[in-house]
Amino acid sequence: MSIMGIVWLCVLVIMIVLEGVTAQLVSVWFVAGALAAWVTSMFVANVAVQCTVFIIVSLVLLLVTRPFVRKLKESAKFVPTNADRFIGETAVVLEDIDETKGVGQVKVCGSIWSAKTSKPAGEVIRKGSEVIVKGIAGVKLVVEPKF
Repeated sequence: MSIMGIVWLCVLVIMIVLEGVTAQLVSVWFVAGALAAWVTSMFVANVAVQCTVFIIVSLVLLLVTRPFVRKLKESAKFVPTNADRFIGETAVVLEDIDETKGVGQVKVCGSIWSAKTSKPAGEVIRKGSEVIVKGIAGVKLVVEPKF
């Protein structure tokens, strides 16, 4: 194996490791380009030809697969859960919601949840009040008073 064959093999291994570490489809195209350049180095000694093969294979794969990869990444951004069904629902306060004390509990659609408010600290929502669920933060529902 030539020196350039070893270089391309090292580039191939580095790109595979980089792809494995990031898991973001950052270097998968360069893995294929390095593989093609490595195979080329076995038959052609000219470094310029090997680099050209690397660049062309990497760019072609990038241009051909990028729209597909972008579509996959966009669809994977939001992962709905069954708790999302509570957003927009009316809940009843079972325990005063007080941001300064970090306490509060509501009942929504038959489920009891810890709750917090998006209102400024110091404003307490009293037991028995109706609130609207605006979102979910960790394991707590984010609520606002219903007017």
